[in-house]
Amino acid sequence: MKRELTGLSRQYQAALRKHLKRSRRASLRPANGLGRRAMTIGLETLDLARIHQQALIKLVLPGYSPGTRDAMVRRAGIFFAEAITPIEKTHRIARETSAHMDRLNQRLRQHSADLAASNRQLRQEITQRKLAEEALRKSEQHYGQLLEQSRQMQEQLRLLSRQLLSAQEEERKKISRELHDVIAQTLTTINVRLADLKKEAALNTKGLERSIARTQQLVEHSVKIVHRFARELRPTVLDDLGLIPALHTYMKSFREQTGIRVSLSAFAGLEQVNDDKRTVLYRVAQEALSNVARHAQASQAEVKIQKLDGAICMKIRD
Repeated sequence: MKRELTGLSRQYQAALRKHLKRSRRASLRPANGLGRRAMTIGLETLDLARIHQQALIKLVLPGYSPGTRDAMVRRAGIFFAEAITPIEKTHRIARETSAHMDRLNQRLRQHSADLAASNRQLRQEITQRKLAEEALRKSEQHYGQLLEQSRQMQEQLRLLSRQLLSAQEEERKKISRELHDVIAQTLTTINVRLADLKKEAALNTKGLERSIARTQQLVEHSVKIVHRFARELRPTVLDDLGLIPALHTYMKSFREQTGIRVSLSAFAGLEQVNDDKRTVLYRVAQEALSNVARHAQASQAEVKIQKLDGAICMKIRD
């Protein structure tokens, strides 16, 4: 590096001497080449200025007149300006390149910021999509459960309908048997008693009053049976007073017939349900207690009516 610098200094001084003597355009050509050489060995403008100053001191002797010295200094300045042109051009290109790089870096930072914002938005959209998919999955599960519950309730409703139809048919059979076995026999007995009364009235009036009393008892018994059938077919108290009084009346009659004590508990507002629902509840309780009397060896039973999740639940336990 030192040898190259020394050689460059000698060449610069020699070229400057020729320029000062000739002061022509051709004498400036070596200056440009010296500047390119200085640039190749890593010199900057300040380094070349030092070389120029040293050469100028040696070439512009004190013996020259002030005017001559000024002219030589001006011509030397032109030579120096030509010498530093390659370095300055490199610096200008470097500055332009640096400015271009700054612009590129600015755009890159802007693109990076835009990309980061897009990534954040994409992550938010992905998160929202996942949440929507999860909500949809839960909704599908929920509606699947509702559908299954609906299917089960429909199946229970069909089963209940079959049970009600079966209970109605069984009740009709029971009434038919009662009419045939009880009412028909009672009426036949009354008819026989009336025939006997005719004979007794003709033969003996003493036992007539007693026979009439027994016949009246048979008639009263028949009337009670008919009333019981009417209550079982459609209790008027259900229409007149409501479900709870109708159930109490039925339970009282049920206890008298079977000896099974029945307790009832119901939620407030039960009487506000429509007539169809009250009728269904009454028939379900009636059939369930009939099953208790037929199939269970029970001394007491409990009927509980609750409102659960918007539905009415009846539990019969012995």
